[in-house]
Amino acid sequence: MAALNPPVCDFGQPAPDFALPGTDGRIHTLANCRGPNGLLIMFICNHCPYVKAIIDRLLRDCRELAGHGIGCVAIMSNNVANYPDDSPERMRQWASELDFPFPYLYDESQQVGRAYGAACTPDFFGYNRELKLQYRGRLDASGRAPAAPDARRELFEAMVGIAASGCGPAEQVASIGCSIKWKD
Repeated sequence: MAALNPPVCDFGQPAPDFALPGTDGRIHTLANCRGPNGLLIMFICNHCPYVKAIIDRLLRDCRELAGHGIGCVAIMSNNVANYPDDSPERMRQWASELDFPFPYLYDESQQVGRAYGAACTPDFFGYNRELKLQYRGRLDASGRAPAAPDARRELFEAMVGIAASGCGPAEQVASIGCSIKWKD
C-alpha cells in the first residue's frame, strides 16, 4: 500500500454539492453540513493506518472547530466490495465507538470523491463561509504513526484563520495517506 500525497490547494475552487447517507440514517448535504464560518470536508475510511494514527486528534480538532463556526463532515468513498472493513455497518460501528462529532457519509457511487478530486485517506478540504477552497493540507506532522503530542495543529490553525478572515495560509503541507480505493 503506497502512500499518496494529494495536490496543493486550488484556492477559491467552489465546493461541489452532495447529498449522501450518513451513519445516523439521514441524508446530509453540503448546505446542512456547513457552519456559519466554513466547512471542513474530510475523506477518511475505517481501515487506513494513516487515518487511525490521527483519528483522536481529528475528533478533538473538529469538536473545537465547531466553536469557531466551522462545520465538519467525513466522507468514505472506498470500494467496500474490496475493502469490507469500510462497509456502512463498520462505518456505523466506528462512528458510534468513537462518538464522531460530525456526520460520517457513505459515497457508494464514488461520484462525490471524484468531484472533489480526493486522492487519499485522509484528504482534507477546508472551505470558507462562501464555500471557496482555502486549505488542502495535512492535519499535522503525523504519518502512519501519530506525531509528537506537541506537534503544531496545522489543520486546526488554518481553519480557525479561515473562520476569522475567510483566507487560508499561503504555505500548506500536503496530507499523506492511502489511495482512495476506486472501483474498476
